[in-house]
Amino acid sequence: RLGPYEIVAPLGSGGMGVVYRARDTRLGRDVALKVLPASLTTDADRLRRFENEARAAARLNHPNILQVFDVGQHEGHPYLVTELLKGQTLRERLADGPMGARRAVEFAIGVAQGLAAAHDEEIVHRDLKPENLFLTADGRAKILDFGLAKLTRPDDGGEGTIANARTLGADTAAGIVLGTVGYMSPEQVRGQTVDGRSDIFTFGAILYEMVSGKRAFHGDSPADTMSAILKEDPPELTVVVKDIPPVLDRIVHRCLEKVPARRFRSAQDLAFSLEAISTASSTAAGERTAAGDGGPGRRREVSFEAVTFSRGMICTARFAPDGQTIVYAAAWEGEPLRIFMKRAETPDPIPIAVPSADVMAISSKGEMAVKLNPQFAHAGVTRGMLAVAPLFGGAPRQIAENVTFADYDSASNGLLVVREVGGKSHIEYPLGTVLYESAGHVSYARLSPRGDRIAFLDHPLRIDDRSSIAVLDLQGKKTILTKEWATAEGMTWAPSGDEIWFTAADRGVSRTSIHAVSLSGQLRQVYAFAGGILLHDIAKDGNVLLSRDNIRCGILGKGPGETQERDLTWLDWSIPQAISADGKTLLFEEENQSVGRDYAVCIRGMNGSPVIRLGEGSARGLSRDGRWAAARTPHADAPLVLLPT
Repeated sequence: RLGPYEIVAPLGSGGMGVVYRARDTRLGRDVALKVLPASLTTDADRLRRFENEARAAARLNHPNILQVFDVGQHEGHPYLVTELLKGQTLRERLADGPMGARRAVEFAIGVAQGLAAAHDEEIVHRDLKPENLFLTADGRAKILDFGLAKLTRPDDGGEGTIANARTLGADTAAGIVLGTVGYMSPEQVRGQTVDGRSDIFTFGAILYEMVSGKRAFHGDSPADTMSAILKEDPPELTVVVKDIPPVLDRIVHRCLEKVPARRFRSAQDLAFSLEAISTASSTAAGERTAAGDGGPGRRREVSFEAVTFSRGMICTARFAPDGQTIVYAAAWEGEPLRIFMKRAETPDPIPIAVPSADVMAISSKGEMAVKLNPQFAHAGVTRGMLAVAPLFGGAPRQIAENVTFADYDSASNGLLVVREVGGKSHIEYPLGTVLYESAGHVSYARLSPRGDRIAFLDHPLRIDDRSSIAVLDLQGKKTILTKEWATAEGMTWAPSGDEIWFTAADRGVSRTSIHAVSLSGQLRQVYAFAGGILLHDIAKDGNVLLSRDNIRCGILGKGPGETQERDLTWLDWSIPQAISADGKTLLFEEENQSVGRDYAVCIRGMNGSPVIRLGEGSARGLSRDGRWAAARTPHADAPLVLLPT
């Protein structure tokens, strides 16, 4: 017995301890109990790392991480109590041969999500291997043994951070190898600083082995194996194993990049890319209509492939004329806005030598229409100087100011342009010839494949992104094809020219579905998503270019006499509008989809008191005595109303 735990049987042993099956006599349940070996209890460093394991694991509460119940000491022997798992380690499972791609991806998603939870707590595992991953009897993945995890945000406020966690090599004085040779990252082999991207490298090596049944890195000696990790790449999975999705091969090799900066930025990004493969193989995805299938009566399977892996803001993306090359503008990792090219044969994007600019269109001759130095205009729209530049880089030639959108005529390579003039939006085609003027604003104007119509989002208000889908003929006659959507952004023509595709939602500010409308006004839903998406382009072969959004708008503030800011956000899209004269009350509007199509006018105390919802609409101001809030619904010609607070 150790304290209240009755030892039942041994389960296994490792460098950090012996594990037993035990009975918790207080709660009447079976547990796993890990005891530090007697020979190591006098080793201060080993004791410290065992305690780190306890503290690190206890901070993690995630279904894909082994749950810690208790920690204690018995007659000088520290022990750790965890849940008792039923199933087998990944090493035991791989003894039967490689896993199929679908099952491997499902297991890998769980591991990636568990790693993401650990990394969010600034904990790096540093010793992932098939022995430390568990497949439960009900099919879940569990990460075991954070014995080598360094607690990189210690409770004592010391200098340990995720930026300076270091790993020791095989020649450590105590004879301990921190990390298992065949699964170490290059930075571990070199004894350099490690962070969560080290775990991502190791994860890639394990995933490679799961699918192929072969070690990603293996030599005749530990030194040979470490040399392979530093200098060699494993064979392509598509060569080693038949019928492997190429996207899975690219994900694995992205994990196995030698330079940490070229791997996935986070385990969460890795999990998302794996989930995209899983979604592609699901029955639900296979039931959706694809862009090139000829109409709503025919079905084909839909699959997803991640193209970018960095974090930041994506502006606009387009297919080049070959339908394979992708050109997009993004501001990654806090860097300035740049234009990149992504080719199918290269894993990394290629920067295009154009200064701060957004790409708007690409001609059939390989010329880009770009927006130089784009600045915020209104309702998610930016404006800037229209210029044209060669696709492979070169000095841009400036053409027109105050441009918000542009598109090329596929036949003549003439330019369609949307410009801001005197507070109104002009659709000009060709440039300088005004076909349409909007009192609200126009966005995402695109020429049809035949060049005979212009589709655009018609917004009645400049301050809002609600809109209808409309088309113009070349004489300037407008036809509205759909109802007014609460949120609509992103639009393009289907390759056939018979439909217009767009992303929109009935409520809130998050675009959640792809819709298609015919020129006769027949509407259908193409695909529904759980989160925000933006449609950018459709290639001639039916490939669809989307970006996935994770954007939140919140409020920070300080009340009278306060020195610390507090979070005053209500849901996920809270916009501050006014503070009462005494500084104690905040007026704001909430545009989350759960509050309704016309938003919500709300107040709350600057001290963070509960939210009071006053009514629908967009907040405008508070009376001086604080008794009334001014608001209006987001519709053209809507009256200003007063709401009692």
